[in-house]
Amino acid sequence: MPGPSIQPRVEIPRWVQLVGLPLVLLLAWVVAGAVRHVVFIFLVALLIALLLNPLVRGLGRVWIPRGLAVAIVYVSFAAVMALAILALATVVVQQTRTASHRVDSYFTTESGRTHETGASQDLARFQQWLNAHHLKRIQVEKQGQKFLTSIGTKDVEKYTTKALNWAEGAGLAVVGLLFSVVLVIVVSVYMLLDMDRLALAVDRRFPSVPGTTPLVERMERALLSYVKGQLALSLIIGASAGIGLWVFGMTGLLPHGGKYALLFGVWAGITELIPYVGPWLGAAPPVMYALVQHPLSALWVVLLFLAIQQLEGHVVVPKVMSHSLRLHPLLVIFGLLAGGEIYGFPGILVALPLLAAARAVWEFFSERVELEDWSPGEPVTVAVGVEVVPDQQ
Repeated sequence: MPGPSIQPRVEIPRWVQLVGLPLVLLLAWVVAGAVRHVVFIFLVALLIALLLNPLVRGLGRVWIPRGLAVAIVYVSFAAVMALAILALATVVVQQTRTASHRVDSYFTTESGRTHETGASQDLARFQQWLNAHHLKRIQVEKQGQKFLTSIGTKDVEKYTTKALNWAEGAGLAVVGLLFSVVLVIVVSVYMLLDMDRLALAVDRRFPSVPGTTPLVERMERALLSYVKGQLALSLIIGASAGIGLWVFGMTGLLPHGGKYALLFGVWAGITELIPYVGPWLGAAPPVMYALVQHPLSALWVVLLFLAIQQLEGHVVVPKVMSHSLRLHPLLVIFGLLAGGEIYGFPGILVALPLLAAARAVWEFFSERVELEDWSPGEPVTVAVGVEVVPDQQ
């Protein structure tokens, strides 16, 4: 009985390594730079198709046609996203409306025996503290009162014009974004419809080693592992921030912190999806809110987020993401910088899932491609032609 077939390995000569591979990489870089928007749309569509393909394949196992399975998966995916956005928008609107009323009352509503606003009272207390500590030369109260008085007398028309210009630019940006999103959805649907045939074509051209996973399935698993790790990381960080702020509110370290703990926790979890700068963006709103309440409250919130970031960097990320990405930190940093340089902020967002898929491709082809050895000491045969010139006599 014949044993398992051994897949042939392709050896790349040294001259191809030295000349051919750099030229191919340079050509790919030039072409990608020339049509980077199209390349970006197709890469994002490919990532979405690879993520949703296991669901479509699972529906196909229960005798559902592939076209109907794609429609079911996309409708379900759109419904889940719509419900999540609706729930998030409801929480954000409610919490923002409450916060805006509080800020408005702080600057406009008069209270107490002196019939002064909360901002004026805090300015007076701060000035008394400065006077008590021999800092009478610093006149914060006078300058602050001038600012508070001038809030309602600013040139409203100027700020209204700026707001309208900003809204117009934002509207155009949203239209362009929606057009790109529609293109990504259309391309990903076509990819999902033909994913089986594409996978079979890849398997015929690059058959997997017996007992190993095919190329397309490896990419799917790599992306799914990354998404699971990132969602777990966001959930842990968002819950830690929300619970910490809620505890601060209950203990009085952050006045009214319990009312906004859910909003700030959700915001911290969402910004955690943004590599590297996400934790700082997540900490900014609660720190600013605490600073309005009391400087000591802001210090407690800063310490909380510093502790969360230390927990993230030393415990959560090594435990959660090390099994999903399996990439060296330097390669991750290079990928993020390259993604930002090529396509800005969207490039940063898709850099890590692309690296995860690229690692799966690299591992697949490393099993069947090897580079010719460059070890020293091997004799090199060089053919030298010697031209014999006849003697002219």
